[in-house]
Amino acid sequence: MIFLKAFLVGGLICGIVQILIDKTKLTPARILVGLVVLGVVLGALGLYQPLWEFAEEGAGVPLLGFGANMVKGVKEAVDEKGLLGVLLGPMNAAAGGITAAMVCGVIASIVAKPKDKA
Repeated sequence: MIFLKAFLVGGLICGIVQILIDKTKLTPARILVGLVVLGVVLGALGLYQPLWEFAEEGAGVPLLGFGANMVKGVKEAVDEKGLLGVLLGPMNAAAGGITAAMVCGVIASIVAKPKDKA
C-alpha cells in the first residue's frame, strides 16, 4: 500500500509542476526553487512530517523533501550550537544531496558528448 501512496503523492506533485511548466511563463528553475521554499515552509510549520508519514518517499524524493530536510537540520543545529546553527544546520543536512548532485553532474559531463547549439 505504501507504494501506491508514494506513487499518488509523488505523481500529484510532479503533475502540478508539469502543469506549471506548461501553463505559466515560470522557468523550470523558478519552479524548482519554489518547491524547495515550499518544503522549507511546510517543514517549519510542521506540516511536512504528516505528509512524509503518509507517503514516505513519494513526498521525500521531490524537492519538497530537500527543503524540509534543511529545516530539520536547522532545528537540530540550533538546539546544539545556538544561533550558529542557523548557518551550519542547512549545510550539514543538505551535504549528502549536494554531493550526490555534484558527482552525478561530473559523471554526466564525462559521459555526454557536447554539441554546438548552431
